[in-house]
Amino acid sequence: MQNLQKEADLARDYLEKIATLAEKKFDEHLPPETDIPCNLHKAMRYSVFAGGKRLRPGLACAAFELFGGKGDSIWYATSALEFLHTFSLIHDDLPCIDNDDLRRGKPTAHKQFGEATAVMSGDALCVLAFELIAKTGNPQAMESLAHKLGTYGMIGGEMTDIDSEGKDVSLEVVDYIHYHKTAALIEASLVIGAQLAGASESDIQKVEAYGRSIGLAFQIVDDILDIVSTTEELGKDAGSDIASGKATYPALVGLDNSRKKAQELYEESLKHLEGLHGDTSVLKAIAAFIITRVK
Repeated sequence: MQNLQKEADLARDYLEKIATLAEKKFDEHLPPETDIPCNLHKAMRYSVFAGGKRLRPGLACAAFELFGGKGDSIWYATSALEFLHTFSLIHDDLPCIDNDDLRRGKPTAHKQFGEATAVMSGDALCVLAFELIAKTGNPQAMESLAHKLGTYGMIGGEMTDIDSEGKDVSLEVVDYIHYHKTAALIEASLVIGAQLAGASESDIQKVEAYGRSIGLAFQIVDDILDIVSTTEELGKDAGSDIASGKATYPALVGLDNSRKKAQELYEESLKHLEGLHGDTSVLKAIAAFIITRVK
């Protein structure tokens, strides 16, 4: 565990470094609050700059660097990925879905700006994300992002999550939800970083598989934290999964087995990195960071 914690600390340092750089680009890529419609642009900025680990930009940069990427195209991608992630959180928090009051310790977008503005700000971030990914000049990256976002990706996972609330579902269904709702955009971050760097298809498949493993581990850890943490620690309403009857790992297999599964996925993720040329230490460290968020 001590070695894992040391790895996790390395990941935190890397993610903080990338976050500082990426957030400067977020500011450049987002419309100013003074541009009409001012309240919409204010809401977009409010949600993007509400905080967060910036995990997806960090993963995209790590893959880009691993495969020797050059140039500024990666910064269009990191903004696109974070804007899409923020779009998903805004919509996830809405009264018609999870009806959450807090996100990252602050009022959710619909609480701060009203439901209509929150919906529109999420929509606007989604559209802006595709404008930015188009600026990379890489059609393959745009296709990858659209696929991981759509009905066979994040949105499909979200819909299945909604349909499963309050029902007795199998572990297979929970895996489907987690792989699509959470892991898909994590996979996209790695795939797009690798594509922009000109990685081979076989290498792209390896980092995609790594992303699938850490993506599921990330969501399982989130499921655990929802039970064992306080609202203050989470920055959002603790216990909301139980209250909503969400399909989660702890609900089906318990906390201990959920922790074991997260550890197995961590080990699986490292195997997917085997055979890659270059320094994979950052990706290994990020995997450790993900599973050490909970004891």
